[in-house]
Amino acid sequence: MQYIKRIWIKNIKPNFTLYLMALPAIVILIVFAYIPMFGLVMAFQNLNIRKGIFGSDFVGLNNFKFLFTTTDAWVITRNTVCYNVVFILLNMFLAVLLALLLNEMRGKKLAKVLQTVFIMPHFLSMAVVSIIVFSFLSPTNGFLNVILESLGYPKHSWYMEPRYWPFILVIVNAWKNVGYSAVVYLASITSIPMEHYEAAIIDGANRRQQAWYITFPHLKVMMSIMLILSVGGIFRGDFGLFYTVPQNTGTLFPVTDVIDTYIYRSLMTLNNVGMATAAGFYQSVVGFVLVMITNKVIEKISPDNAMF
Repeated sequence: MQYIKRIWIKNIKPNFTLYLMALPAIVILIVFAYIPMFGLVMAFQNLNIRKGIFGSDFVGLNNFKFLFTTTDAWVITRNTVCYNVVFILLNMFLAVLLALLLNEMRGKKLAKVLQTVFIMPHFLSMAVVSIIVFSFLSPTNGFLNVILESLGYPKHSWYMEPRYWPFILVIVNAWKNVGYSAVVYLASITSIPMEHYEAAIIDGANRRQQAWYITFPHLKVMMSIMLILSVGGIFRGDFGLFYTVPQNTGTLFPVTDVIDTYIYRSLMTLNNVGMATAAGFYQSVVGFVLVMITNKVIEKISPDNAMF
């Protein structure tokens, strides 16, 4: 009781209004994020609906064993990690580059218009994006096939040829997300004091040197935060991107199947709740470990840029 009283006097009472304002968010977080975590027990059970979650037979690590003794674990892990590594690095590079270009634009009205245009794809549903992609890749009247045919080349059945899809998915992901990240970086750039640039101009620095020695160092903190958050989701595939855009085509599974789509199919098609939960548990644990490792690496390199 003394410990609780001490916390109340030192921390909660002086900031009671702030804690009260945060209470709705805390309640939502507990209800929708922490309470459902009790369901992780299903990863170690042979779930029987009649017996319920806590009454089902305990099977230990059998669900994990079944997952990792098949080739599926390697395929979905490889696809999830490789795609996300490419997404993180490419999107960060393109977003920073785009933010620098927008910042250098003379016409600020045009820059505002371009910001709006670039950020719009981020708010599109993946169902809409899948229709846009299909309009380009349709085997009959798709835009790309029409162009190929007009140039004398044969049409392609894009949804039957897995070798093209790693590039298609990377392009679609970049188109959808780079604009949003660029606006975030641009907000950081606009917070840099103008005195730094004025001093650089007096010293004879050109635009490239100003960007490299002033803008880029100020972006390191934001880039570190975005990197840590992105690495935290490196084992979480974009379900909409990998399921709706390839239209759940079986021939594309070797290059489009990730942990999230595998969990969904295990649950809906195979009706294997235990294995689906085991895959989700594996995904969460590895993601958490990667966040801690990434933050520790950044802390060693630059302590000021670490999140915690």
